[in-house]
Amino acid sequence: MSRWKRPLKAAEVRKILRALGFDPKPLKATSREQWTKRDGNHFYKVTLSAHNEPFDDFIVKSMARQAGVTVREFYDALN
Repeated sequence: MSRWKRPLKAAEVRKILRALGFDPKPLKATSREQWTKRDGNHFYKVTLSAHNEPFDDFIVKSMARQAGVTVREFYDALN
């Protein structure tokens, strides 16, 4: 498995989302975190279910799509 397609932990995903300009919404009575970003006329929302870590390639691909970036760009934001 290549290094950039390895499973990610919740802390790594939080770091990626911050690097991409996302801000966490205040937590409510749910275990899911929602991260949002407004970019011009576009609004992005990524849902993070930390209790499901480590996140496999299917979940990472879904989060990257929600963030409006490619999977490669998502992993590159970790560095």
